[in-house]
Amino acid sequence: MDAEPLHRRIERDIERRIASGEWTPGHRIPTEAELTIEYGCARMTVSRAMSELAARGLVVRRRKVGTVVAHPPVHSSALVAIPDIQAEVQARGLTYSHRLMGRIVRPASTDEAELGARVIELETLHLADGLPFAVEHRLISLIATPEAEAADFAAEPPGGWLLARAPWTEAEHRISAVGADRQTAAALGLEAGAPCLRLERRTWRDGQGVTRVWQMFPGAAYDLVARFSPRKDQG
Repeated sequence: MDAEPLHRRIERDIERRIASGEWTPGHRIPTEAELTIEYGCARMTVSRAMSELAARGLVVRRRKVGTVVAHPPVHSSALVAIPDIQAEVQARGLTYSHRLMGRIVRPASTDEAELGARVIELETLHLADGLPFAVEHRLISLIATPEAEAADFAAEPPGGWLLARAPWTEAEHRISAVGADRQTAAALGLEAGAPCLRLERRTWRDGQGVTRVWQMFPGAAYDLVARFSPRKDQG
């Protein structure tokens, strides 16, 4: 019988430590240089093992941080409801926080006319246990929600604020798999081109646009789940 390839043994050893709870989500895994010494092998062997673990969603490689144990994916019913990132992160037993990276009030452009004449444009970074979880770009209509102009979105994330104060009657979701551009990759601590899930959402209240939001998630951190039954008139 052929001996197990060394990169497979390294991969299996790390997976066992994660599964046993020895290495918990967010734990920094030894560097490739350290693992190379531990296993007495070439760095390419360690890199191959780490790449396969990352592809399986067990670890996340982050610039300036190193490789860490991945958090379990957050499951969202976003196809049929408006998700609250803060609530979903906390439901997984993780500590939620956010960072407001940009806020401007400006006239709406032609393709934003459904939101009215003026909008607030926000850039927000959502974090789970202190690690980047999602980047959000959001427009809020000041006609639909004039009180948003005075809101402190550095203290309260805009998604939760809107869910509590801005009822909606219609919503549209658009979901796509994309590679992270440089700006998104930098915010999420990923390599440029890393796989991400992009969720674009628009909401209206009685025909008046309320908000448009684009959220980018690392591919291993988020998935979307919908449960439904067939209509009675369908075979």
